[in-house]
Amino acid sequence: MDSTATDRFDTGRFEASRNRLASLAYRLLGSAADAEDAVQDAFLHWQAVDRQRIKVPEAWLTKVVTNLCLDRLRSAQARRERTVGAWLPEPLLAGDPMLGPADTVEQRESVSLAVLTLMERLSPLERAVYVLREAFSYSHAEIAEILDITESASQQHLHRARRHIAAARRRGSGEVDPASARRIVEEFLAAASSGRTERLVALLTDDATAITDGAGLAETLLRYDTPQRVAAVVRAGFKPTPAKRRLAGGTPAIHYALVNGAPAILFVLGDQVLGAVAFDITNGQIATVRGIAAPTRLARLSEAWRQHEPDPPLISQW
Repeated sequence: MDSTATDRFDTGRFEASRNRLASLAYRLLGSAADAEDAVQDAFLHWQAVDRQRIKVPEAWLTKVVTNLCLDRLRSAQARRERTVGAWLPEPLLAGDPMLGPADTVEQRESVSLAVLTLMERLSPLERAVYVLREAFSYSHAEIAEILDITESASQQHLHRARRHIAAARRRGSGEVDPASARRIVEEFLAAASSGRTERLVALLTDDATAITDGAGLAETLLRYDTPQRVAAVVRAGFKPTPAKRRLAGGTPAIHYALVNGAPAILFVLGDQVLGAVAFDITNGQIATVRGIAAPTRLARLSEAWRQHEPDPPLISQW
């Protein structure tokens, strides 16, 4: 095989792993844009290395991508950008390959907005061990090889990570009947649009919270911690005004969607998603509301939406 054919063959081997690597990087970084950058950096490493010496390409690529992501998580810039209270994960539309694998409950949970947010509280190594074990089913021996740690250390990191992540299950990140989830979200939207604050409160758990980036304008996240405060901010936020329409550039429609496995509503103008509001639901009530409108956080979701065939909007003109 000549060098050109070899390069094509090796590029093909990398491309066959691209979706898996991107999914791994997304879980580690919580950002689709950063995940794509990490995978591209891994491709440059792949091109530069003597590939004849790599016995198991999949294992080698997994190690490279994982460590590139760890470098990003440990960087000074990441520590500034990802301080608790100033960062939300990038939402992805159902069907996005970055959300795979999704065969088990653990795999689906590992990419939920609730768990991705909680993973910010983990150390980079705890996060890596958790993702490699729970989402990709690597053994502790394999994880030890990828991260250059002992098997015992891998087990300890996983134990600590699981203890933290257990909080997400208590907050309603578990799986919900799709029809029930949609009904609850439609009731939420109807109450928010009509100004029925008391109905909004009834739809919320006693410890409900709302987290928002302030229509993409706030420097730090805005957090509301009681059902009454959540209902009040939701009512104010969902009330259309001329100023909001000017900011949006028109009159968006509101669609129901699934985002990272959770029910959500999307504000859509033309083929552009202007905002996403995602919900954690537990026992028939809403436990968490997450509002994301920063354009940099919605770029991939908008791209996916343009390829999507949505149901009719819940509200055609907001």
